[in-house]
Amino acid sequence: MIHQYVDRRGSVCDEQLTADGLISFIYSTVRERNGFLFNKLISRKTTSLLGYINYDHPFASVREHTKVLEQLGVNFSESVDTSFKTVREIFERKIRYDEFRPMTQYKRDIVSPADSRMLVGSFSEHSSLFIKEKFFSFEELLGDRADLHVQFRNGDFCIFRLTPEKYHYNHSPVTGLVRDIYTIDGHYHSCNPGAVVEAVTPYSKNKRVVTIIDTDVAGGSRVGLVAMIEVVAMMIGEIVQCYSEKNYENPRDVAPGLFILRGKPKSMYRPGSSTDILIFQKGRIAFDPRIVANSQNAAVQSRFTIGFGQPICETDIQVREIIGIRKEL
Repeated sequence: MIHQYVDRRGSVCDEQLTADGLISFIYSTVRERNGFLFNKLISRKTTSLLGYINYDHPFASVREHTKVLEQLGVNFSESVDTSFKTVREIFERKIRYDEFRPMTQYKRDIVSPADSRMLVGSFSEHSSLFIKEKFFSFEELLGDRADLHVQFRNGDFCIFRLTPEKYHYNHSPVTGLVRDIYTIDGHYHSCNPGAVVEAVTPYSKNKRVVTIIDTDVAGGSRVGLVAMIEVVAMMIGEIVQCYSEKNYENPRDVAPGLFILRGKPKSMYRPGSSTDILIFQKGRIAFDPRIVANSQNAAVQSRFTIGFGQPICETDIQVREIIGIRKEL
């Protein structure tokens, strides 16, 4: 079964899903017939082992990995350094983002946190973007935080799925003050579209880091509270917080009280495929109309549409690209 998305030019593209057959086998046959083995496969221990085999093992070929990524469309001329000694270094590559991912100067704009495939949705039943707990349970995703459940109820969200060939640094989508950051333990489900459909709300079951950014402060983006949630996946063993105001220099741990700027590197996944989720308070932003239109395109053969019974289509997007604007109160 194919999985399609829409690129920035509006063209419909077929995605080349990595290890699709194996993932399908794990999430159908193994999951149904051997729950013990399935739980072992989505554990931290297995994820670490798979990460080592694919990215750190002496027989992991830098040349072959580079060749495959180039076939998937990776442009290594964007990289800060191309003298890769290991496959891990390829995955954790830095790019000249000011040159190759230029950013809007309008303060009202919210930008993408990652090179990714993006979906938009809403928690409000009155919204045309309403998606009822298909990808995650709202309360479960944020953890045992009743205060945040109230703050973000009936708000809007977007999901950014990072495939293995993507640049794997996350950048801040807004400017504001970090009010809180905490980790929620969990599994390491794959973010393959087929696995997401089979697992049901996997993003709120995986290990994740939740960062709450207050943008209603001096110099902030003025879009209220924003929850930025970084979710691990199969072969993603770690989320490194490493905020830098200039390029990647002097990286800092992200902690309450840190003022972060829109478009700057905030964290890095190591390694594999992974997912970012942004949650906005009700009525504070408006998503880019093109992304909204793409998301409801029933003609695109998306596994999400087939699995969830409603049009749900992704848009391929780059880090620091506009995804929406602030609504004026």
